[in-house]
Amino acid sequence: MTKEAIRALVVGTGFGCRVHVPALRAAGFDIVGLVGRDAERLARKAETLGLPASHTDLDAAISATGAQLVTIATTPSTHAGLARQAIARGCHVLCEKPFAFDVGEGASLLELAERSGIVHMVAHEFRWLPERALFGRAIAEGMIGEPRFLAVDQFIPFCASRDARLPKWWFDKDSGGGWLGASGSHMIDQIRAWLGDFHSLSANLMVVSDRQDVADDSFSMRFRLASGVEGSMQQSASAWGPSVSITRCMGSHGTVWIDAGKVFVADKAGTHELPMPDDLALPPQAADPASSDRLPHFELGPFTRLAQMLRAAIIGGTPPSNIAAATFADGLATMKIMDAMRQSARDGGALQVL
Repeated sequence: MTKEAIRALVVGTGFGCRVHVPALRAAGFDIVGLVGRDAERLARKAETLGLPASHTDLDAAISATGAQLVTIATTPSTHAGLARQAIARGCHVLCEKPFAFDVGEGASLLELAERSGIVHMVAHEFRWLPERALFGRAIAEGMIGEPRFLAVDQFIPFCASRDARLPKWWFDKDSGGGWLGASGSHMIDQIRAWLGDFHSLSANLMVVSDRQDVADDSFSMRFRLASGVEGSMQQSASAWGPSVSITRCMGSHGTVWIDAGKVFVADKAGTHELPMPDDLALPPQAADPASSDRLPHFELGPFTRLAQMLRAAIIGGTPPSNIAAATFADGLATMKIMDAMRQSARDGGALQVL
């Protein structure tokens, strides 16, 4: 542990243990404890992970450990309350998405974080997926001319079956569940990172599976960005059959798309694959052996890069990537789009101008 080691607390025993803990360790943080609700489960998890302590109260945990950073990986409806506790104690905060329950809660949280002067980030780690980063670079460097239309679609069988092993809150509206928050928030943030802010949208949220009275497992949106780019985004986590993913941007002089982790550009000269630059490579994806009995999670590489960006922001060091991390301001921008999508859905797909 160096003199610049930052003491961190991880709140949450699911994704927090599987991804936050090994990624933070790989980035050089000193994880001083695990926070959750079930004392026995916490103690077991902490022992398995080799963590020195576990706590059922965040405020007491900060006092006991002198933590400087709190990362939050809990049910979405609890995010803002936990973040407020951490900020009140002067801690930096990394929060899972969506970082708040709605726009009002998000705006209040951003104001508090800015006034307190802490480093605040939202866990949109997929900004560093190499293929997504290269896709955005191709657009920024003018490889397709002026971008005109973006299509982002995904259909997967993630929760098509009632037998799918998922936390109950995933389908609970009051807990902040639903596929829009779980996956759509990532893609909304990614679109903003690639092409800028949204101007207007029309959307629908739906349940494709045979579950009743649950949060959305699918959604569709047609949008226009402030730049004039038109776009569509559709996702379903209850699509039986093989997974399908489409990420394609059409421009005035060409098209760029992602296919099986590779990026291609087509123009009048033909179609060619873009080589992956060294600067977009991710840190090694070797999982912490104690964090899970499964294979390394695909989130681990990009999340480790996010953790490195967080550490650099806290200590004032040189960031390891020129791709910016999402802050609470980005989280609020995403929340505004999500709230507008929900309002549009309630109004039968009515146009919403942001």
